[in-house]
Amino acid sequence: MTQAPTPTADTVRRLVRSLLKDGTPGAGGPEIRPVVAGGQHSTWWVGTRHVLRLAPDRAASVRRRRELRLRDLVRAHLPVAVPAGVAHGEWEPGLAYTLDTRLPGGSAEEHDVSAVGEADLAGLLTGLREVPVRQAEALGVPRVAPRSLEALRREAGRAVERLRAADEFDPARLQQLTSAAAVQLAAQPGGAVLVHHALTGEHLVVGADGRVRGVLDWTAAVVGDPAEDIAGLALAVGSPAAVRAATLAGYGARPCLRGLWLARCDTVIHLAAGLKGRGDASPGLLRTRLGRAWEAILLERVTELRDEPHDTEA
Repeated sequence: MTQAPTPTADTVRRLVRSLLKDGTPGAGGPEIRPVVAGGQHSTWWVGTRHVLRLAPDRAASVRRRRELRLRDLVRAHLPVAVPAGVAHGEWEPGLAYTLDTRLPGGSAEEHDVSAVGEADLAGLLTGLREVPVRQAEALGVPRVAPRSLEALRREAGRAVERLRAADEFDPARLQQLTSAAAVQLAAQPGGAVLVHHALTGEHLVVGADGRVRGVLDWTAAVVGDPAEDIAGLALAVGSPAAVRAATLAGYGARPCLRGLWLARCDTVIHLAAGLKGRGDASPGLLRTRLGRAWEAILLERVTELRDEPHDTEA
């Protein structure tokens, strides 16, 4: 298989000049810089108003093109913004690019989400549930089966032993999730919704006032388990805020607790891998996410799980 070219500043500059002919005056055009320093640069700031994303392979190109159509579908259902496309095409044969408007604000890694911001997150979860699943699937959004929490619990059990040896985590904390509880928190049938599936802190646009202004990067979206987005919010804003937002969105105890434990298991697994040099995130960020996911919430101490209407319908 042919190795995809690595985008350079010159590649991006030439592409930007062809797209923004009436942009910033002068031979230099708008300032460009990679969003993330180091590594393969696939996302670039273009001036102060745009973001250019370059797909590194054909599979990513398919997701980029699908994202353009999906954003148009979800926009009418969400109380927060999604980026608007300015231009799209191919930066190399078979490799897609998208030039989007830049949403004002920082990330959830930079700004804390306020109580009103939690209501914005509740609106996001509500809106995702209202997106017609058939329309999303017609765009090519894949349907994904819910993960087995019991299998994830066993994998997390092996990971926490490695973390204990590294003096990073007390394995006794995972014992709260028993095998019986994992079975009880299995996803309920008929509950599939559109799931963003990547609600990490860098994909939530948050204002200095703590309001959630937008959601970025819809390329990982699936039709599936809504608890996955609750889990993502636990990593981004902490378990208490994630559960409060999900409760405001109408989700009952079962999906909230399921999302909580998906996040907790994921964080110990990812940190154990990160300490061995595997994965994309730094150990520091992985520790931060672990801390957020393992914040205690009142719900897990007082809830007796039942087959509630919200649990099966949400």
